[in-house]
Amino acid sequence: MKITAKPFSELDAEKLSDGLVPAVIQDDRTLQVLMLGYMNREAYEKSLAEGRVTFYSRTRRRLWTKGETSGNWLDIVSVAADCDNDTLLIRVIPHGPTCHTGSKSCFGAALPETEGFIRYLQSVIRGRHAEMPEGSYTSKLFTRGVNKIAQKVGEEAVETVIEAVAKNREAMIYEASDLIYHLLVLLEATGCSIADLEKELARRHA
Repeated sequence: MKITAKPFSELDAEKLSDGLVPAVIQDDRTLQVLMLGYMNREAYEKSLAEGRVTFYSRTRRRLWTKGETSGNWLDIVSVAADCDNDTLLIRVIPHGPTCHTGSKSCFGAALPETEGFIRYLQSVIRGRHAEMPEGSYTSKLFTRGVNKIAQKVGEEAVETVIEAVAKNREAMIYEASDLIYHLLVLLEATGCSIADLEKELARRHA
C-alpha cells in the first residue's frame, strides 16, 4: 500500500534538536497510543517506502526498524503532521506487543490493556467476513444472513434487559457483551461500522 504523506522537507524539523521529528504511534484499530519515537529524514523516507515504522535511535545514533529483532512490526496505515508541522501522528497495525516490557503500549501502566478492544473486535469480525474460515461462529452468522443476525441481536437485547431489570450486574455485563458482539456482526453484514455510529451520535450531540 502506498503511504501518502508530506515530504520531509515540508516538516519543520530544523527548529527541533538534531533535526528529529517526534512521531506518536497510534493503533489504527483500537486508537490506543502505543509509543513515541523520533525520525530523521532517512528514517521517515524509509518508513514511507517500506510501509513499516523506522525510527532514528538517539542513544545508538542509527536507524532502527521497530520489530527488527522481536518481529513486532508496526505496519503503517496513515501518516499526518500536526498544525505546526513539527510532530507526526502515525497510525499503524501492530504485530505483537509494542513495548519492550511485553505490553501492548509503552503507556501500559497508565492505560487499561482492554482500552479500544471493541474496535479491535470489529476488525476481527471484518477479517472473518472477508476470509470466512470454516468452524468460525462469526462465519456461520454471515452465512445465515442479515435476518438471522438481526434475530440474534434482538434475543441478546431482550436478555440484557431482563438482567438489567433484575439488577444482576455481572449477568447484565455478560449479556450486553453478547449484544455488542452480535451488533458488530450486524453492522459488518450491512456495510456499517462503529465510525458510522460515532458520526451519527456526534451529529445529534451538535
